[in-house]
Amino acid sequence: MSRHVSRYSRQVAEDEVDRLVAAWVRERPDLDVRPLEVLSRVTRLARHLDRARRRSFAAHDLEPWEFDVLAALRRAGAPYVLSPGQLLAQTMVTSGTMTNRVDRLETARLVERMPDPQDRRGVHVRLTARGKERVDAALADLLDRERELLRGVSRTDQERLSGLLRRLLVPFDDG
Repeated sequence: MSRHVSRYSRQVAEDEVDRLVAAWVRERPDLDVRPLEVLSRVTRLARHLDRARRRSFAAHDLEPWEFDVLAALRRAGAPYVLSPGQLLAQTMVTSGTMTNRVDRLETARLVERMPDPQDRRGVHVRLTARGKERVDAALADLLDRERELLRGVSRTDQERLSGLLRRLLVPFDDG
């Protein structure tokens, strides 16, 4: 293999990224394609995780966006209430999108709007008992699926990988 393929990738079974990196090294030996070794794997893993998440949520009659909103409310702790602004910050969507999402979740009786006690023009969004049951069940299923995705990686390697990924993500989260 080329000098651009990591030592680690030669120690384990070859994956699709090894093959695409080798092809790029062959076709463009003038380029350092090492970033592909990490980021193409992250992209492929994200696709697998997205499929697992969608299956998990579908088993509980939820769309990924529904889970995201319900999970933000659940993580807030009892009484499971957030302002629309807090929901926007946690789910990274626009105000109009959040309004539509809360409308749909309210129609499904998974959340309810209530007056903001500090501002009579404002509202808060509260997770209903039905919403709490649904998000709790979906989370348990999601964690089972995620553990399955990680089954071939030791706890120590998971911790190491988590730290490395954190190092990559912090500049984006701080921005």
